[in-house]
Amino acid sequence: MLEAIVVFLLGFAIVATLLWSAFQFFNETEDPLQDRLEELQTNAMVDNKRSPRRRAGGGFSNSVLFLISSMGGEDWIRETEKELSQAGVRQKSAVVYYAIFQGFFMATMIGGMLYLQRGNPFSSMFGGLVAAFLLGWLLPKQVLHRLVRAHRQRLQEALPDTVDLLGIVLGTGLALDQAMIRVSEELQYIYPALAAEFYTVVMQVKAGQERSKAFQQLVRRTGIEDIKSLAAMIIQSERFGTSLSQALKVYADALRTRRRLRAEASVAKAGIKMLFPIVLFILPALFVIVLVPGMLSLLRDLRGGIGAR
Repeated sequence: MLEAIVVFLLGFAIVATLLWSAFQFFNETEDPLQDRLEELQTNAMVDNKRSPRRRAGGGFSNSVLFLISSMGGEDWIRETEKELSQAGVRQKSAVVYYAIFQGFFMATMIGGMLYLQRGNPFSSMFGGLVAAFLLGWLLPKQVLHRLVRAHRQRLQEALPDTVDLLGIVLGTGLALDQAMIRVSEELQYIYPALAAEFYTVVMQVKAGQERSKAFQQLVRRTGIEDIKSLAAMIIQSERFGTSLSQALKVYADALRTRRRLRAEASVAKAGIKMLFPIVLFILPALFVIVLVPGMLSLLRDLRGGIGAR
């Protein structure tokens, strides 16, 4: 009885921790102006040629990051922060909640495997423990990769209409910053992801950052080649004084052409993708429906003939 209560409390604590980590992970609260001010203060205190070392203390998040960094996980932290940013999760402590979620998920998988193989010798448990460890490590990363692809797809789909609207607003005589803010306000309910990215760029520029660096950070956050081309076009147009509205109209037409070509490619791949479900699921059922009645009739006739003899 006591063992069952302990297992129940442990399972409840693990589930509660996972749910709390997931809630904090997706509870996105962006403040581009405050982020830029903190970045300027950090650059003023730390030499840019050397990456600052993490220090213990400073709250729960910093302590967790310091613990991971001390175990040689600094590269993992940078890579995870990059992927979280490309997935649209910009909260500063998102990497901490992701690390907690991954750790508890791995512990849950290993604990579940130990519970299922209780009483078995360690030699037979070793393979299951290795499999549980690999699943606990790889499944959260695969979920994060899917989030990155989904966020990029949303940005890619929103880019043609957004660029076209930006060119129209610039044609009315507004400056680039005001035009981007207006586009963000108009599209925040239709394409909230790209509208938030544009608003972040404007806030970074207002906080004192160079426009080129703000767009470079936009490219780094999204990882999309079309946005990279858009940023290069805006920077070059501002540098040489060319008409940006006309260039954006031409670029919007090119983006629509690419979107149509991607749709046509997806339609062309649909036949090949449907081949395996047809062979595995539809054809066997079709064979059963068509052939079984005939075979039953043939067997009935054969039995009748044998009985008559």
